[in-house]
Amino acid sequence: MRELEFGINDLGRAAKWFWENAGGNRVFAFHGEMGAGKTTLIQAICREKGVKEGMGSPTFSIINEYVSADGLNRIYHMDLYRLKSAEEAVQAGVEECFYSDETCFVEWPERAPGIFPDETTQVYIRILDSANRKLQIDRN
Repeated sequence: MRELEFGINDLGRAAKWFWENAGGNRVFAFHGEMGAGKTTLIQAICREKGVKEGMGSPTFSIINEYVSADGLNRIYHMDLYRLKSAEEAVQAGVEECFYSDETCFVEWPERAPGIFPDETTQVYIRILDSANRKLQIDRN
């Protein structure tokens, strides 16, 4: 497990560190309590990969699709918070994204247990205090 403590005003450093430590997997399950900064961190991680615009919270859409500035990379950002079961996630198209060979970031993965690929990387963001977080990557 790899860890980084960072300030919420230093998301660029955290995003760069994420990509340096993410490994080769394409599906990332983000765990953290409400307000920990999962969405904000994922947006910073996407910016680090060259996504320039169109980023927002997928809370209501369930799945947002982003494209890097060069048009070569797609990233799926999913928020499963509103779902009640793995079946709802499958119906929303989450599983299709997992097996698309594109990068997938998933918030609230515990809402759809059992549908994630075995090689999913677990990412934890913890609140240390009002201005600092701990990021952990468990690549299995």
